[in-house]
Amino acid sequence: PLSPQELRSGRFWRGVLAEVAATLIFVGVVLGASAAPGPLAPALAGGLVAGGLVCTLGGPQANPALTLALLCTRKLSVLRGAAGVLAQCAGATLASAAARTALPDDSALVTRVSTVGTAGTALAWETFATFQLALAAFAAAEHAAPQAGLALGSAVAAGALAAGPFSGGSMNPARSLGPAIVTGVWDDHWVSWGHSRTPPESPNKGGS
Repeated sequence: PLSPQELRSGRFWRGVLAEVAATLIFVGVVLGASAAPGPLAPALAGGLVAGGLVCTLGGPQANPALTLALLCTRKLSVLRGAAGVLAQCAGATLASAAARTALPDDSALVTRVSTVGTAGTALAWETFATFQLALAAFAAAEHAAPQAGLALGSAVAAGALAAGPFSGGSMNPARSLGPAIVTGVWDDHWVSWGHSRTPPESPNKGGS
């Protein structure tokens, strides 16, 4: 458990900075790829950058859904979890502001519920995709960096491709929050956060 005194420790703040940097990089790469037509480019970009971040930064969550799953399964303290979520949202907002400035059309930045189904359908697919991502993240924490990066990156890409036609395949509330803040478009934004309530059961797995 993290005590309030540890707020003065360098390790705590290095972890916070790692979450800011990792989420900024992840969201920036995905938003840049979202400018391409179709769901394939952002799905592949998200998977590749997620795998790379595991290998380079040591496995920051860069995703409030994963942080909340670790918090609910008591792998993180409340203070560390809250700081992580705030850091992730800050990183995503910075990346979204930069992407909006750089890209001529910001309509592709926002994750939207597709006309293929309803908001309920989108929530179901987003929950399913995030669940399999959380399972991969819990399992990857037990393995060496190359295998962990491959597993997590594959789960990000697979989930984005599966849920993309219905919910945008965000699987990451920060990735959806950043563009919503900078564009002011909040249509069905609750879908991106509604899926993070139920973590997978993982009594024998540790988090990063």
